[in-house]
Amino acid sequence: MSQSAPALGPVRLDADAGAKLSALRRTKFIATASLALCILIFALAKSFEGRFPWLGFVAAFAEAATIGGLADWYAVVALFKRPLGLPIPHTAIIPANQTRIADNLGRFIEVNFLAPEPVREKLAEVDFSALVADWLADPNRAAGLSHFVSRLVPQTLAAVEQSGLRGFVTSRMLEQVEKIPLAPLFADLLSTLTDDRRHQKLFDEFIKVIGRFLNDEQALATMREKIREELPSLFNLFRADAYLLKKIVASAGSLLDEVRADPDHPMRAEFDRFAETFIDRLRTSKQYARRAEKLKHDFLERPELKALAGDMWASLSLFIEQDAKAPNSMIRAHLTEMFVEVGRHLADDAQIRADMNQGFVVALASFVDSQKSGVSKFIADQVKRWDLAQLTRLIEMNIGRDLQYIRFNGMIIGGIAGVVIYVAERLFLAS
Repeated sequence: MSQSAPALGPVRLDADAGAKLSALRRTKFIATASLALCILIFALAKSFEGRFPWLGFVAAFAEAATIGGLADWYAVVALFKRPLGLPIPHTAIIPANQTRIADNLGRFIEVNFLAPEPVREKLAEVDFSALVADWLADPNRAAGLSHFVSRLVPQTLAAVEQSGLRGFVTSRMLEQVEKIPLAPLFADLLSTLTDDRRHQKLFDEFIKVIGRFLNDEQALATMREKIREELPSLFNLFRADAYLLKKIVASAGSLLDEVRADPDHPMRAEFDRFAETFIDRLRTSKQYARRAEKLKHDFLERPELKALAGDMWASLSLFIEQDAKAPNSMIRAHLTEMFVEVGRHLADDAQIRADMNQGFVVALASFVDSQKSGVSKFIADQVKRWDLAQLTRLIEMNIGRDLQYIRFNGMIIGGIAGVVIYVAERLFLAS
C-alpha cells in the first residue's frame, strides 16, 4: 500500500448510512445465530442418534451446514480483515490492495464511463440550446448578463490598448485595404448610382451651384474684370464688358432653366455619356487604376489618418466607459434587448438549435476526452488517501449485507450436500 499521501479524514457516508449499517449488523447477527444453531442441532442430533436413528440425517445436515457456514464466514471476513486477528496469508484483501483497487477503479471509470461514444450519447440527450434560449429569453437574466458584459467592456478596451492589439489590428486592416483594387470598386459604386439615373441629382446640384454663382455680385464683378482685360480699350469706352457679361449671364441662366425643366435635355444625355465613359475607364484603364492606387496609398500614409483613428478610439473608449457607469446605460439596454431577442429567435429556429447542440456535444465530448485521464487519476488518488478503516467500513456497509447471504447459502448448500453424502454412505454400506 502506498504511503506517499497522508490519509484523509473520515469518508463521507450516504444520507441513509445509518439504515445500511443497521441492516448489515442485523444480517450479520442472523447469520452468526444460524451458524450457532447449526452447531447446537449437530450436537443434539449426535447425542440422540442412538435412540432415534433418523436423527442421523439431521446430524449430517447440521454438520455440513456448520462446515459450509464456517468456510463462507472465513471467506467473507478475509475480504475486509484478518479472521480472528491471525496473520493468515491472502486475508484482509481489500485493505492490502487499496492502491491496486484505487488504480483499477480509476481506469474502470475512465474506460467504461468516460469513453467517447457513451459520453457523446449522453450529451446528445441534453437540449443545450433550449436551455440557453430559455435563459436568454428571461428579461431579468438578460439584464444581468448585459450588466456583466458592460462592466467587462471598458476593461477589455483598456487591455486591448495596453497589449498593443489595437495597433496590430489597425495595421492589419490598412494592409487589407491596401490590397483592395480601388478603381473597380469605385466603378461598381458609381454603377449603382447610374442604374436608375440617380447621378442626375448630382447634375441638378451642379446646376444649382452654377445658378448661385451667376447671381453672386462678387463673382460677376470678377467675371466683368476678366472680360475688360481681354477686350480692346476702345470697346471698354462703350461699356462693352457690361453688355457682354449681361448677355453671358442671361444666356447661361436661360440654358440652366431649360436643363432644369427638361429631364431629357441633351446636356443631361451628355452627362450620362460622360458618367458611363468614366465608369468604363475606371474598370478597364490601367492609367486610371494606377492613379487610383496612388491616391489610395497617399491617403493611407497620411499622418492625419492615424491621428484620426487614435482620436476615434479614445472617444469610443471614453463613451463606453461613461455609459457603462451611467444608471440608465444605453449599452446595457441595447444588450438586454439583443439577448432577449436572440433567445426568442433561438427558441423558434430548430435548425440553429440542432447545430448548437451538435457544437456543444463536440466541444464537451472533446473536453471530457482530454480530461478523462486526469479524472481517473483524481479518483485513484482520492481512494488511495482514504483511511483504511473508513474505506473498509464504506465497502462493507454497501455490499456486506449481500456477502452475509453467502453464509446462509453456504449453510444451506453445505447441509444439502451433507445429507446427500450421508444417504450415499448408508446406501453403500447397506449394499
